[in-house]
Amino acid sequence: MMADIPPLLSVENLHTRFDTMDGVVTAVDGIDFEVYAGETLGLVGESGCGKSVTALSILRLLRCPPAAIEGRVLFEGRDLLQMDSDAIRAVRGSEISMIFQEPMTSLNPVLRIGEQIAEGIRVHQRRTRPESWRRAVEMLRKVQIPSPDSRAAQYPHKFSGGMRQRSMIAIALCCGPKLILADEPTTALDVTIQAQIMNLMMRLKEELQTAIVLITHDLGVIAETASRVIVMYAGKIVEEAPVRELFKDPRHPYTQGLLGSVPVIGRRQRSGRRLQEIPGMVPNPLQVPPGCRFNPRCPKAMPVCCSKPPPMIRLAEHRRVSCWLEAEGAKRESSGR
Repeated sequence: MMADIPPLLSVENLHTRFDTMDGVVTAVDGIDFEVYAGETLGLVGESGCGKSVTALSILRLLRCPPAAIEGRVLFEGRDLLQMDSDAIRAVRGSEISMIFQEPMTSLNPVLRIGEQIAEGIRVHQRRTRPESWRRAVEMLRKVQIPSPDSRAAQYPHKFSGGMRQRSMIAIALCCGPKLILADEPTTALDVTIQAQIMNLMMRLKEELQTAIVLITHDLGVIAETASRVIVMYAGKIVEEAPVRELFKDPRHPYTQGLLGSVPVIGRRQRSGRRLQEIPGMVPNPLQVPPGCRFNPRCPKAMPVCCSKPPPMIRLAEHRRVSCWLEAEGAKRESSGR
């Protein structure tokens, strides 16, 4: 069991705040989770829930100030938040890599693709320019870009969206990292290309034994790729579960709403009901509601949900939920004994 294996990454009480003209915005508010070697962990939730900020905070890619990051991020026992700038730069791209959401804004438009891959190899592996270039071409071949020798000499604008994302994967994997943070890696791509990119990532993950934190709002992708899922809402973790258990028995009303809003072929014909929806929107981080942050949108909200933040209830190994319904149920169960 994973409980007997030390985690590759351990995030403890992570807070990320931004000082704005309107006040302090807490984008990530005291979250804890672990990632184990070789696994794929899904991080899901609506836009604005803090998923991308979590990844950027782990690698300290936010400008401080206006951002302020607190807590502990232990990678193989080393606290990334306590490292000096040289030490964290040595980790980025070498031991932990990130695949960003939009490759056209992440790739340098005035550098050839091969040079952008080779740069990380030269910096982290101390290879010569010819060696780095050969390795860059090899990586393009590995991510299945045709004619990699000639493509390596081209600029990003010559590549399609799918090829640019494959190039981002090549950059992320070129130094053999132990962990990849993939932030919505298929958002801007059509469905066919999305499937190709995800299949490619999973194949390379198995080949290189790399762990992945997959940030997405696409529950279909999570169902097919992740082994464990964390659900975030308004900067908080509301539920964590193995992927099969989450889809079979979601405990938090927000998770239930997310799963209920996914269209399934034949569902309406069988049930006779319209597709479910979650009313309202994620709250403004400057005006977070008291108590449970989901209570204004929750169909099962109780009076306590509007006044006190719910505790995190651990149901089993890697199975927890932050909800007053579960807390009350656990209380009744314990008193019944």
